[in-house]
Amino acid sequence: MREISLHILDLVQNSNEAGATAVKLEIIEDLSKDSMIIRVSDNGRGMNKQLRQLVIDPFITTRTTRRIGLGLPLMDMSTKRCGGYLNIDSTPGEGTVIEAMYQHSHFDRPPMGNLVETIKSILVANAALQFSYYHTVNNKTLTVSSQEISDILDGVPLTQPDVLIWLHGYLSDNIANLYGGAKDENN
Repeated sequence: MREISLHILDLVQNSNEAGATAVKLEIIEDLSKDSMIIRVSDNGRGMNKQLRQLVIDPFITTRTTRRIGLGLPLMDMSTKRCGGYLNIDSTPGEGTVIEAMYQHSHFDRPPMGNLVETIKSILVANAALQFSYYHTVNNKTLTVSSQEISDILDGVPLTQPDVLIWLHGYLSDNIANLYGGAKDENN
């Protein structure tokens, strides 16, 4: 995958397919340490040790819609190419934590991609999912929770055009503020 945001979509989709009702996405960009950590935690069915070792093999997938799974193997490869790592911590019946670390300034680090559309898509397409998004850049943090948004909207669906426009603006402005102002959302 060419963009980190696409990896994030894949990881959240994996969580959904593992029966998760709650998913937490954390993005931690520490420029002083030259690191970017992407962490997705869920309360899905989890994996045993053998499956954890197999899921980074591109020819293994638990999905029934296709015979190969490229998301985790590609992410593993891209983290290693960028001086980082991919860790999978999982317990059957309790959930999974996937943590990917990239050297932030590495030439081969994939761009973030369109994070606004990624977060918006996760929220809109997974109305029953308790989704939390935490993004830190140095000392600035953005927190978005599907539960908080739902409480504010008081029954108005996220799919309403005015709500989609508001959500796009809210995410765009707040993500840009993490970087000190205007930022091209494709980087």
